[in-house]
Amino acid sequence: MTTTDRRGALRAGAGLVAGGALTAGCSTASGSVAQPTPTPTPTASRNAAKATPPAAPAPRAFPQQPTQITHGPRDHPRVALTFHGQGDPALARALLTEAERRGARVTVLAVGSWLDEHPQMARRILDGGHDLGNHTQRHVAVNALSEDGARAEIAACADRLKRLTGSIGTWFRPSRAPTATPLVARLARAAGYPHVLSYDVDSLDYTRPGADAVTRTVLAEVRNGSVVSLHFGYPDTVAALPAVLDELDRRGLRAVTTTELLS
Repeated sequence: MTTTDRRGALRAGAGLVAGGALTAGCSTASGSVAQPTPTPTPTASRNAAKATPPAAPAPRAFPQQPTQITHGPRDHPRVALTFHGQGDPALARALLTEAERRGARVTVLAVGSWLDEHPQMARRILDGGHDLGNHTQRHVAVNALSEDGARAEIAACADRLKRLTGSIGTWFRPSRAPTATPLVARLARAAGYPHVLSYDVDSLDYTRPGADAVTRTVLAEVRNGSVVSLHFGYPDTVAALPAVLDELDRRGLRAVTTTELLS
């Protein structure tokens, strides 16, 4: 399939889901009559082990990096595509699938309320080999909150991540701001995040400029070590991704998780 064909197919898929109603994920529990417990066979034991997903990676400290990270090393041909995790999960799945098909790995900074509505997305992201982190609970202007309010926003999202994955997530990014205030950075460290993840390339996809404009903006600024800010939930981003990945490949730049970028 050509790049044009892939972009057309992704646009068509985005058109089907854009504007659709969001449905919250849910689970139910019910009682059952106790039954004798059979002796597990070796095969059953192995299958039970496989059914329990491993815990997600915990945050890592990179002593050579500042508290607020805007980019990785400039001497390695790698970039990190980072996504603000919110919006229609069908668009998110389309982005993840396309990235994985091309061998790319990304970083998702998830909003806690989005995980409440779509808890299955946490495991979907991790199972694809991507980083998953904290983008506050309600995606409010966290830098403008009181100390108690900002602490609650960070902690609530961390709690959801830990409940869903066994870890508070690999990174923290402040909501509605490219960088954190000293107070928010301190609160993030206290919550277990050694670094605040910022970026040096803003795709501006949230302004809905069209797929071609998103592609041009990213490719005009990206270089070795760049951290690119993108968003789930926008059809333009879904449609732009194939062309962005094609050009990164042509330039010899590999799209990796932020953890890999800095390792």
